[in-house]
Amino acid sequence: MNRPNRNWSAEDKYKVIKPIISIEKSLTQVSRELDISSGMLHRWVEVYKKDGIKGLENKKKPGNPLMKYSRKKSLTELEKLEYENMKLRIENELLKKGYLMKGDGTIVKYMK
Repeated sequence: MNRPNRNWSAEDKYKVIKPIISIEKSLTQVSRELDISSGMLHRWVEVYKKDGIKGLENKKKPGNPLMKYSRKKSLTELEKLEYENMKLRIENELLKKGYLMKGDGTIVKYMK
């Protein structure tokens, strides 16, 4: 049974792929024993061979920068300015790509 969205530390990944790297077990054997996708194991092995244990570390995902401000009930003056600045930067990027904006910031139409 696969566990969706499991977070693996670099050490856990290394423990899983160590028998594959040291040729004690095949990738398929480890995949079946631990019920992990063979594609994911193959990717871990390739990354380990290329970058070592550092390559197995999880990468930080960017996410939405506006969520930091939109969840707060009250913002300081500096946070209000940062929030407005981010919104204007996003609007500017959309306008560069050919989008039209209403006065309230909602997207109207794609021009290209």
